[in-house]
Amino acid sequence: IIKVCPECLGGLSIPRSPAEIVGDRVINKDNIDVTNEYLIGARETLRIAKDNDIKIAILKKNSPSCGSNKIYDGTFSHTLIDGDGITAKILKNNGIIVYNEDNYMAMQKYIEV
Repeated sequence: IIKVCPECLGGLSIPRSPAEIVGDRVINKDNIDVTNEYLIGARETLRIAKDNDIKIAILKKNSPSCGSNKIYDGTFSHTLIDGDGITAKILKNNGIIVYNEDNYMAMQKYIEV
C-alpha cells in the first residue's frame, strides 16, 4: 500500500479551499484556477503507480482529483454528475483499476489468497 495525495503532490496545502471541475479547468471556491496543480499531482501519482507496478487504486470519491464515475458539478452545490477526477482519469487511461472508499471491497476478486 502506498499512500499519496495528488493535490499535495501538485503543491497544494492542507487545508485548502474546496475545488471542483468546471469545463476543462479545476477552480477552487475562491475562484482561483488550480488546474496546473491538479495535473502535476495526477502525473506524479501515475509515475509513483507505474514505478511500483500498481494495478489497483483506492481514491476519494467525488473529488475533482480522485473522484471515479461521479464528481461534483462545478457549482459548489454538492450536486453530483457523471465523470472522473483528474487523477482517476489518468490512472484509468493507463490501465489502473480505480475504486473508492465505498466500493473498494469489490477488488477482493483480484487478490490471490
